Amino acid sequence: MNKWGDNKAWFLVIPVLVFVAFSAIIPLMTVINYSLQDILAPGKALFVGTEWYKKVLHDYRLHDALWRQFLFSALVLLIEMPLGILIALAMPKKGWGISFSLVTLALPLLIPWNTIGTIWMIFVRPDIGLFGAAINNLGVAFDHTRRPLDAWVTVILMEVWHWTPLVALLAYAGLRAIPEVYYQAAKIDGASSWKTFYYIQLPKMRGVLTIALLLRFMDSFLIYAEPFVLTGGGPGNTTTFLSIYLVKIAVLQMDLGPGGAFSLIYFLIVLLLSFIFYQVLQRVGKGEKV
Repeated sequence: MNKWGDNKAWFLVIPVLVFVAFSAIIPLMTVINYSLQDILAPGKALFVGTEWYKKVLHDYRLHDALWRQFLFSALVLLIEMPLGILIALAMPKKGWGISFSLVTLALPLLIPWNTIGTIWMIFVRPDIGLFGAAINNLGVAFDHTRRPLDAWVTVILMEVWHWTPLVALLAYAGLRAIPEVYYQAAKIDGASSWKTFYYIQLPKMRGVLTIALLLRFMDSFLIYAEPFVLTGGGPGNTTTFLSIYLVKIAVLQMDLGPGGAFSLIYFLIVLLLSFIFYQVLQRVGKGEKV
């Protein structure tokens, strides 16, 4: 086949590029435009350069929201990753239990994010909620709308319940891809369950666990709908994460300039941290020094 024939496949990519341009690049350029201007009135704007970026970077409320976001993502990952692996290891290897387990695990992933927040808002209500009322009836004061610790516990439990199945499904797929010959060799060598997991299963799951970690980090760092519905960022600002604070600036206060600058800074933080995560995981997987 000639060179022209080999390049015909690139025409299939054009619709994707057009779609990406309209859905990502053009909105991004709009945000950049807002971040460099002061919108005085409809159709009237003043170029201010990096003024909004300086204002946002010196905003102590942004710093607080950033540290809350880091803490939330770290706690969620520390719980979801080991728990997802344990669930995958406990899942059946054959029979009807496989289908039942997969369908059961997938159910939380099918529920819309705002619905998740509504479900948990009712579930943990201290007066009528199944969980909240039960805890209070046991003599333990629990109110996620007034007590910051209770709000944090509720948001973390909600996130773990919602997204641990994703980690479990990916880990289970990695386990199923391991050839049986590895287990037979481990059995012949008399390897314990722990050694089998550490030297065979965990290394073979490195690829899927890398994907799971990156997906969960990005999603937890961008979380908005669930905590907004559940707590509205409260009590006070204790669960006001970066996304909620961004919406307050850009939508509620209509500060489009600072909102645009904040959006780009937020985007760069997620992009940079995801890149660092990926590079570190790749080096660890190859046995290199980080």
